[in-house]
Amino acid sequence: MKKKVLVFFLLFFAFLGLAFIGNKIYWDYRVRHAIIHVELSYQVIPVHQENVTVDLLIKEINGVLKTNPVIDTTKIGKQEVTFQYVNEEKIPLSYTIEVEVVDTIPPLIFQSKSKTVSVGYDGNLEKDLFCGDNYDPNPHCYIEGEYDLNQVGRYDLTFVGEDSSSNRSSSSFTLIVQPKSNSSSGGSGGGSYTSFSAVKEKYQGENIHFGIDISHWQGDINFQKVKDAGVEFVYIRVGRGDGIGADFVEDRKFVQNIQGFNKVGIPVGVYFYSNANSNQDAIKEAKWVLNKIKKYQVDLEIVYDWENWGDFQYYDLSFYQLTETAKAFHQTVSKAGYTGMLYSSKSYLLSVWNEVDFPKWLAHYTEYTNYTGTYSVWQLCDDGKVDGVSEYVDLDIRYGDIPTKKTVS
Repeated sequence: MKKKVLVFFLLFFAFLGLAFIGNKIYWDYRVRHAIIHVELSYQVIPVHQENVTVDLLIKEINGVLKTNPVIDTTKIGKQEVTFQYVNEEKIPLSYTIEVEVVDTIPPLIFQSKSKTVSVGYDGNLEKDLFCGDNYDPNPHCYIEGEYDLNQVGRYDLTFVGEDSSSNRSSSSFTLIVQPKSNSSSGGSGGGSYTSFSAVKEKYQGENIHFGIDISHWQGDINFQKVKDAGVEFVYIRVGRGDGIGADFVEDRKFVQNIQGFNKVGIPVGVYFYSNANSNQDAIKEAKWVLNKIKKYQVDLEIVYDWENWGDFQYYDLSFYQLTETAKAFHQTVSKAGYTGMLYSSKSYLLSVWNEVDFPKWLAHYTEYTNYTGTYSVWQLCDDGKVDGVSEYVDLDIRYGDIPTKKTVS
């Protein structure tokens, strides 16, 4: 009897094995002979284009996607992308497509029609001109034409930028080498200025607020007079980087300024003049700022102020990488309960910075800005005069409510 049971089970499992093998052979046959129809709309993708998924590339497919992977557009070159779908015969299939990420944008050159230096100029002229690229952190930037920095004269030259994808841009300019001057101009000039009260009168409107931003350059401030003048908010420089990879330096009036404005009850934000050339540097800067402000009332944003445009080539950054440093700074302060903000002028917001999903502070010195991007604060001049501040000061307009959420414990 035991032998019969054993034989039965052996035959049963043998049958199951044969059935499994038969089923596998059947499905392998169906997959090999399955009808596959995948037609792509395009396979070439611009570098750093965000949120490109397989479904966006497909023009026609005889079935339904089961997976929809995101294409990595951070590096140029060809890559294979595999996805799964079920065709019209209800057969699950795996399919691989080849895409290519390309960079077709030439380097950006900001160069006026002339550049003036003194005879004997000992800088690196080719690196001291602005040249940068959306993808390449080190585009080849050079001057075409003959010139002599030790000889007074005018030289007609061309500044050229070439990136690793052979994209090229150029700009003609005149280099003026002038004699060294022993004279120096001094004083504040005492010329025209922009009145804070006039700005308030001109731009007043619903949910529009008027403020200033300051650093040690504004000297000693009478905080009560500033409040009585109608200043509704202020951004204070907390410090700056002292060069690439160098220590951070606290603004010598920071403590005096933040204590003074906290005392009279004007909402405060802070800004840091960055020298970061990596995400790690930006995170260190953000943590340093957080440590400096932890004892004070900071209601407004912590601002990332990166504007080393005259030395840009020394930072070894692409525009994409630069934007990533700002995001790293914002993410760090955000984790601590604050909001980050990016400060920049109109021209660089349009041409250098990629879009960010946190507030922007626009610097555009004009009567009415024509910047069409989103921004929360507009810095409209740097020659402002307001009661309580003896020096010129930047004047700012803020749109929307002024938050009062970060309270000193």
